[in-house]
Amino acid sequence: MSDNAKSVIDRLESREAVIGILGMGYVGLPLAVAAFQAGYRVLGFDVDDAKIEALNAAKSPIERVPDSLLATMREGDRFHVTSDFSQTVECDALVICVPTPLSKHREPDLTYVLQTVEAIRPHLRAGQLISLESTTYPGTTRDLMKPILESDGLKSGEDFFLAYSPEREDPGNPDFETRTIPKVVGADGEAALDVAMTFYGSVVDKAVPVASCEVAEAVKLTENIFRSVNIALVNELKLIYAKMGISVWDVIEGAATKPFGYMPFYPGPGLGGHCIPIDPFYLTWRAREFQVPTRFIELAGEVNLMAPYHVVEELVRALSDRKQKAVAGARVLVLGVAYKKNVEDTRESPGFVLIEELESRGAKVEFYDPYVPVIPNLREHPEMVGRRSVDFNPAAFAEYDAVLLCTDHDKVDYEAVAKHCELVIDTRNVFDASADNIFPA
Repeated sequence: MSDNAKSVIDRLESREAVIGILGMGYVGLPLAVAAFQAGYRVLGFDVDDAKIEALNAAKSPIERVPDSLLATMREGDRFHVTSDFSQTVECDALVICVPTPLSKHREPDLTYVLQTVEAIRPHLRAGQLISLESTTYPGTTRDLMKPILESDGLKSGEDFFLAYSPEREDPGNPDFETRTIPKVVGADGEAALDVAMTFYGSVVDKAVPVASCEVAEAVKLTENIFRSVNIALVNELKLIYAKMGISVWDVIEGAATKPFGYMPFYPGPGLGGHCIPIDPFYLTWRAREFQVPTRFIELAGEVNLMAPYHVVEELVRALSDRKQKAVAGARVLVLGVAYKKNVEDTRESPGFVLIEELESRGAKVEFYDPYVPVIPNLREHPEMVGRRSVDFNPAAFAEYDAVLLCTDHDKVDYEAVAKHCELVIDTRNVFDASADNIFPA
C-alpha cells in the first residue's frame, strides 16, 4: 500500500478527513448527513446558488432531511455548502452525486459528470479518494473519469484513489436511510478499494466490496432493470386481465401469498424517478458497442413508456361511457404529480406526460399535490414549470368532469374524493372499484 493510501486511511479512521459531496440533491444531501453523523467535516458543492443559500440557512429542499437537522449541522464548522470548486483541494474524499439523464434520443448524457470531473481536476492532489455514485454504464469510471483525472500527472491507485459506489436511496421509504442501506463498492485497484471501503464502512452500517468499478456500475443497472422488467410485466398483465374481467390487483394479492418464487410488483400510470425509467437505456446503449442485442430490456422499456398513454385512453373511454362527454373541453384534475407517494420528487414523473397528453387532446387540466405546491424546474416539460397546485377541496373537485389519480399520497382524503366526484380514474387501486363512479385504469 502506498504512503498516500495509508495517509488517507489514517485520516478517515481518525475522522480528521474532510468529505466533499458534489451535488446537493436527493442523493448528495442524505449522504452529507450520513458523513456528518459519522463524525466528519463535510463540504457540499453545487452550482445552484439558490439551493446553496437555502442549505446554508438550514432550509432543506427535501422532506427526508428536516430543517432541524440541517440547523444542527450548521451550528459548528462541520458543514458548509459552496459553489467554489477550488475548495475541493481541502477534501480527502470527493463523492460525485450529480444527475445522469438521457438525451432526447434516449442515449446517456454524462455532461454533469464530466463537468464535475473537469472542475475537480485542477485542484486534485495526492491522497484523495474520488468516488462516483451517479447511475451510469459499465466503464464510465475507468474509461472516462480516470483519463481526465490523470491528465495532469497524478496516477490512479498511487496518488489518488478512484471508486464507484452506486446510490441506493429510496425517497419516501421510512424503513431505510442512507446509513442502513448496504453500500456496494468497486474501485480501480486494491489500494483504492481499501480506501473506499474505509470511507463507506465508516458512513454506512454495511459496505460490500465487489471486484471492480465495472461490476459496481453493473450492479446499479441490474437492480433497476430487474424492477423495470417486472413492472412492465404487471402493466401488460393488467391489460390482459382487464379484458377478461379480472382485477390484476386481486391476482397480485393472491400470488403474493406464495412464500417463495414470487415477488409482488404493481402496475401504475408509468415509471418515474431518476433510476427505473433511465437505467435500462444506459445498458442497452452500452451493449450496442459490443453488438449484443437487448430486446427483452428494450421491450420492457417500451411497455413502461406507453403506460401513461394507456391511462389517457382509459380516461377518454370512461368520459364517453359514463358521461357521454368528449375529452376535448373536459375539465380534468390530476391527483399527484410527484413520481411516487409521500415525496416531493417530480423527476421523470408520469404525471407530466398525462397532463401533456390530455391537454394535447383539448382537455383543461389542473393538479393537486400536497407535496408539490409549485412544479419545479424540469429537464423535460419546461412549459409546466411554475404551475401551481389547486387547494384540496373535495366539494370543489365535483366540478371536474374527471379526477385522475396518478400518485397515491397518504395525506389525501380519498373517501372524500370518492364521495364528491362523479368520475374517478384509479391507477393505484386506492378506491373501491365496485363503486359506480370509480374506473380502474
